[in-house]
Amino acid sequence: MTKEDENIIFEGRSKVLTAGSEEGTYIMTFKDTIESSTTGKKGEIKNKGKYNNLISEFIMMHLAEIGIPNHLIRRINETSQLIQKTEIIPIKFIIRNHASGAMVEKLKIPEGTTLPRSVIEYVYKNSDLNFPQVSEEYITAFGWAKPDELDEIFAILLRMNDFLCGLFLGIGVRMIDGAFEFGKLTVDGKTSIVLADEISPDTLRLWDIKTNNHLDKDRFRHNLESPEEGYYEIAKRFGLISKRG
Repeated sequence: MTKEDENIIFEGRSKVLTAGSEEGTYIMTFKDTIESSTTGKKGEIKNKGKYNNLISEFIMMHLAEIGIPNHLIRRINETSQLIQKTEIIPIKFIIRNHASGAMVEKLKIPEGTTLPRSVIEYVYKNSDLNFPQVSEEYITAFGWAKPDELDEIFAILLRMNDFLCGLFLGIGVRMIDGAFEFGKLTVDGKTSIVLADEISPDTLRLWDIKTNNHLDKDRFRHNLESPEEGYYEIAKRFGLISKRG
């Protein structure tokens, strides 16, 4: 085992967390590996880690500018960023603007159908249980989050969704849905809710407005041509890169 391996705090499908040099921080490194929890498919996409790092930093910085707190401190290099240590709430908060994912199968709604209003779903982050959908009652009963914390997250999600839909609309992209994570950050004995994890084509469904081409992880999930295209195209449209690689 290398010294770097010994410093690993957590390694997931697309990122690695190691201890940061500053107290109360982690280094989050984005990987090129990719895996679909719905299909079990695994693979690697060249430069995905770099693109997601740039995209997530860009979005997190814009969200901070409108008063939505998040764990990002700064980007360190092409694939890593320094983040604040938070106690992650074990729930993925999914907001859907159009019919997508499990909703399509459960309700037999054509994919991409515009919903009457945005819908928020809660998914328990447990791969052994295949990430089951849960209710607010489950979340509060098991102590994953308090009722007032859920209310705060709900308000943040709606505000964030409006902002992100507009941000992507500006580059000719429709935000179909998004999966978000939140954590509890404690500073000087005071605990607050902050947006955590990442925001990228791995956590959002993004369609080109004109063509409906997928510019996200679904290109990999559904065996579409050039799975790296979505990551590259979003980074390019935001002006974060000028060429591939």
